[in-house]
Amino acid sequence: MYRKRCFVLAIASTLVLQPQMFGLDNPAVAQSQSLPDVADLADRVLPAVVEISVESKVKGAEVQLPQAPDDSPFKDFFDDFLNKRRGDGPGGQDRLVSGMGSGFVVDPWGFVVTNNHVIDGAERIEVKVQDGRTYDAVIVGRDAKTDLAVLRIKPQAALPSLKFGDSNALRIGEWVMAIGNPFGLGGSVSLGIVSARNRDISSGPYDDFIQTDAAINKGNSGGPLFNMKGEVVGVNTAIFSPTGGSVGIGFSVPASTVQNVVQQLIKYQETRRGWLGVKLQQITADIAQSMNLPNTSGALVADVTAGGPSEKAGLESGDVIIEFDGKPITEMRSLPRAVGETDVGKQVKLKVLRKGSEMSFDVELGRLEDGEKVAAAAPQTGSPTDTAKIEKIGVTVNTLTDAMRQKHKVEATVMGVVVTEVTDGSPAADKKLATGDVIVEAAGKKLETAGQLTAVVDEAIKTNKTSLLLLVAKGGKESETRFFALKLTKPSP
Repeated sequence: MYRKRCFVLAIASTLVLQPQMFGLDNPAVAQSQSLPDVADLADRVLPAVVEISVESKVKGAEVQLPQAPDDSPFKDFFDDFLNKRRGDGPGGQDRLVSGMGSGFVVDPWGFVVTNNHVIDGAERIEVKVQDGRTYDAVIVGRDAKTDLAVLRIKPQAALPSLKFGDSNALRIGEWVMAIGNPFGLGGSVSLGIVSARNRDISSGPYDDFIQTDAAINKGNSGGPLFNMKGEVVGVNTAIFSPTGGSVGIGFSVPASTVQNVVQQLIKYQETRRGWLGVKLQQITADIAQSMNLPNTSGALVADVTAGGPSEKAGLESGDVIIEFDGKPITEMRSLPRAVGETDVGKQVKLKVLRKGSEMSFDVELGRLEDGEKVAAAAPQTGSPTDTAKIEKIGVTVNTLTDAMRQKHKVEATVMGVVVTEVTDGSPAADKKLATGDVIVEAAGKKLETAGQLTAVVDEAIKTNKTSLLLLVAKGGKESETRFFALKLTKPSP
């Protein structure tokens, strides 16, 4: 232990005795190493950050809250906090449960931004401002896809409000400050840096989170993340925490997303996003190889919605979108965000790779919210019956019938052949195909019968193809449609 302590002291001494080794003799560098003083900044922005309390009805059996350890010095504090959230009522009966979150004022006359999950299911919402006044709030609009909501209160006088900053200008390592209501402790300020940008945490279709190590805990949800100018650059939304407390990994929805959603919710009480009418998939290395693509850039069209904007413009399953409205598409997840932020009805140009050739399409964007209704209302169709065991890829498939749909719970909008058996160790097993999956296309050809898949596989092997591209609806669900590239080996003579 003594040696280890001395070693640490020796390193520290090196820093003190030889600052030039780290550039600390340069005044500009030395100043950049100092921690920022955020007292004035906190004084300026705190009055516009609010506490949000909600009451929701849940079944008694659903109320499962953690317990503090008996030997914890904070047991009394946390027991009091959790008891406030439990509410009353015998087990099994509806009971009121209290919840807490954070928010901030974006309009002096009472528009408040928070997270959708903070107010989801709420029967009563209260907003408490920094001077202690409490207001009943109503929901103006909410958006589950970005986990944002706008509330409205009616103050008697204008409230302090906040302005949004440019989240696109944030740099990794830049200082940021979070304010919120963690564990009911309102007006809590924490300081950290931008740890990463453009994080995808699989919480929704528009994931583009700012990651920060500023302390964010339960109750901080919906609170603002500030840059050092006092501008809101994000809304604190999620934490990664095995323990339930802050471990220095928090996520904020960037202001570039928040502003657009908030403006729409205030103006329309709902979102109005652009809609292409396609299902997209990330291009992997094996998919790129099977499609003879030069790289994995772009967004692969897994399906085209019948009657949607893309079908009307001429797009097809298997097309690779490489540019949208003049913006290059280097990865799939950037396209839904770009489309969603584009005005409904705008005419946009798409650049597409189709079988090695670059093509352009003019598409008039529809409205996503209307498109979701169109997809859900698509009619059911049927196919003739047959079965095929295709040993070369290791599957047995059946043509879809009403009986097969019911047995494997295949959605009515999904067409193709259903997998009824997968051979262990086969190419299909390697790609984790399973019973109940539906093969929609093979090598770009739509399938209606099991025999058609056999013919496609035979043709691929005959022409010395090394892989076969399948479009598969996993579990028979249209929303889970994606491409798989199965390796093919030519049978021994």
